[in-house]
Amino acid sequence: MVAKIPALHASHQNHLLAALPEDIFERLSSHLERVAMPLGQVLYEAGGQLHYVYFPTTAIISLHYVMENGSSSEIAGVGNEGVLGISLFMGGNSTSSLATVQTGGSAYRLKQHVMMAEFNRVGGRRSGALQNLLLRYAQALMTQMSQTAVCNRFHSVEQQLCRWLLLTLDRLPEQELTMTQELIASMLGVRREGITEAAGNLQRAGLISYRRGHITVLDRSGLELSACECYRVVKKEVQRLLYDVAR
Repeated sequence: MVAKIPALHASHQNHLLAALPEDIFERLSSHLERVAMPLGQVLYEAGGQLHYVYFPTTAIISLHYVMENGSSSEIAGVGNEGVLGISLFMGGNSTSSLATVQTGGSAYRLKQHVMMAEFNRVGGRRSGALQNLLLRYAQALMTQMSQTAVCNRFHSVEQQLCRWLLLTLDRLPEQELTMTQELIASMLGVRREGITEAAGNLQRAGLISYRRGHITVLDRSGLELSACECYRVVKKEVQRLLYDVAR
């Protein structure tokens, strides 16, 4: 389902769109389309051509690397802080990862040629503003990817779960999410039994409540203390590269 959206409506829901100078946003606004993103929808396959970029609002998109035997692990998530499709403006037109909707919701999409025309625009006082913002986001996303790799190598399943929960909840308006243990295990690339044990430990510590696929954070500060430094590194870098520059 696709619908044209008013300019002001878009700017308040995705942080990258909100950070754009007004004149640039006005040029893009008539091309933005609001799209429903149901849970599990595949937005692009590994090696596929990208025809759109997506600016999530209430949806969260998971980037996976899929092995030859079919197993996979999440390498990064994209929510209302970012954009899906950085390979378009990084010099390529495809990617080795699989993009699926992790949390159903909505997003704004923009056709590839419209994005690249603005990205490569020259002349004018705001020339290069979109390019600078998107390249900063690409750096923040690469930080998330590298930190995920380090976290998966050196930290416990419980610490990985805390990091993943916090990064996911940062993209949602409430401190609750609907997610099965099987899906979380697939995201982290670990055994379901490991997630069961880790979630049980967090629940007994009074940090979360878990029931029938519903996870509610009861003690956010305690969850942050239980997480490894990877969560803080990613959050700090996003703040430095995107939100501080927007002010």
